[in-house]
Formats: sequence, C-alpha cells, structure tokens
Amino acid sequence: MSTDAPPAPCPTMPLRFPPPLGGVAGTSFKPSHLTAILAEAPQRGFFEVHAENYMGAGGPPHRQLEAIRRDHPLSIHGVCMSIGGPQPLDRDHLARFRKLVARYQPSLVSEHLAWSTHDTTFFNDLLPLPYTTATLARVCDHIDEVQSAIRRPILLENPSTYVAFHDSTMSETDFIRAIVRRTGCGLLLDLNNVFVSAINHGFSPQHYLADFPLVAVGEIHLAGHAVQADDEGEPLLIDSHDGPVAYDVWALFASVIARNGPMPTLIEWDSNIPDWPVLKAEAAAAQTILDDHASGCSQEVRDAAA
Repeated sequence: MSTDAPPAPCPTMPLRFPPPLGGVAGTSFKPSHLTAILAEAPQRGFFEVHAENYMGAGGPPHRQLEAIRRDHPLSIHGVCMSIGGPQPLDRDHLARFRKLVARYQPSLVSEHLAWSTHDTTFFNDLLPLPYTTATLARVCDHIDEVQSAIRRPILLENPSTYVAFHDSTMSETDFIRAIVRRTGCGLLLDLNNVFVSAINHGFSPQHYLADFPLVAVGEIHLAGHAVQADDEGEPLLIDSHDGPVAYDVWALFASVIARNGPMPTLIEWDSNIPDWPVLKAEAAAAQTILDDHASGCSQEVRDAAA
C-alpha cells in the first residue's frame, strides 16, 4: 500500500467539502478566544488558522480547532512552505500540510508568495524574491506540487516588501498574473500588504490594484501595520498584524469590493491580541462593507430585470 495515500479524517470531523463562503467576514482564531466564541451562538463568518500551529497529531490544539470547526467554516493559511524559495519544497512539511487539509476539509487553503528557508534554516520572516522568468518557473513548479498533493487549488498571497531586486524583469502584478495563468491557482489579496509595499516603495496602491488580476481573488486579508522611519527619516511601514485596520486600508477594501463584489474577508491580528469583542468588532466593520455592496449588487440585478 502506498504511504502517500490521503490520511483518513479525524473521527470527530465529518468528511465534507464546504460550499463557497461568499461575502462573509472572518477572523484569525486565537485559543485565548475559544471560551468567548463557544459561549455565543455560531458566528456568521469563518475562522482562519496558521497551518503550522496544527501539524501535530493531536492534543489540545486539535481539540480546540475541532470545537471551532464543528460550527464554522475554516480557512487554513500556510506560512512556512517557502513556495518562492530556491530549493525543493520540504516533503515532510508538505505531507503534514496535506494531512491537515484532509483532516479539516477547509473552505479556503492559502500560502504566501515568499521564501523562508535556506538549507535547514527556517526564518521567521516571509522574504521577497526577484520577479524573473527563472523565479516564475520555480514558483509555478512549487505551486503545482502543493496543489497536486492536496488535490485542490490554493490561494496565493501577495507579499508585503521592504526591498526590491535590481534583477527583477517584470512587475509584481505581471508576475502574479503569470502564476495564475500557468498554475490555475487563485489569489489571496492582502490589502494591508499592498498599502505597506506602496508606501515603502513609493507607488500608488490604487494603480497597483488597477493592474492586479482581481478576477482570480478568492479571499481578502485586512490587518494593522506599524509606522516607523528608515535611516533617511522616510516612512517605513511594517506588516505587524498587531493593531486595528488602518483607515487607508479600509478605503482600499471598500474600493475593491465596490469593483468586484463581496468575497470572503479575514481580519488578521497575530500579536498584542485584544479581547474577543475587539476582534469581533473589526470583522463586523468588514461585514458592513460587504453587506452594503451585496445590497447594491442585488438592486442592480433587480433593476436590470425590471
């Protein structure tokens, strides 16, 4: 018997592939919020977890996640696959990722356009890569390998960057568009990353989004960032995920939803974790924007049919 056969799901979790989420807002799941979440009625939205926090076989992390998954859609977000790295994917890591996806049957599965390993060293940062034809071929090969392993498309997240490469021969949006065309993957549009990169590199986030392949977007991320200064005193934004979503990022979100319609949207908050009502309120703010535009789309349909 092949050892590569998909693992059986956890006995406490039904094997089912959830329907598309639609225009709902969700939040990162933090174990400190579990009691408060379970004390409420099931949420309208969904929860997202980092895959690497649940790659063990069992224990409290899985019991907590099973409790969340029973009543809510789930999104699994990988952060350590190193899809943009120069070396082959870590087969053990990919196998653990595959087992996790099979076990929980999430509505969404995503990873980063970045690299984070060198030989046997794992970095805490999601590092940028040059946008060249050689890098494009390697990234596409890695995405094909991941999608073949989990037997479904992934969503690829655009990066937040602090440096650019002289070797790049194409824009980030052209690079991402080519990945989608070659691999059939979808995209996770992180609007905080767009804003952070735009300020750090001095380009317009609106122009970036005008050239972004929005038709391939299957999920949006919103998060807070830290404002610092570089060695020359110029603004330097850090994708810190440690505070509320900034006004400018909300504005970008509203413009994207107005253009493309409602889609699953996640509030990321990964450090300086607030109490559950604070995070829930951020998701509610996103849901208001999604619902406002859903109502507008419905009215347009009714008007056209009249």
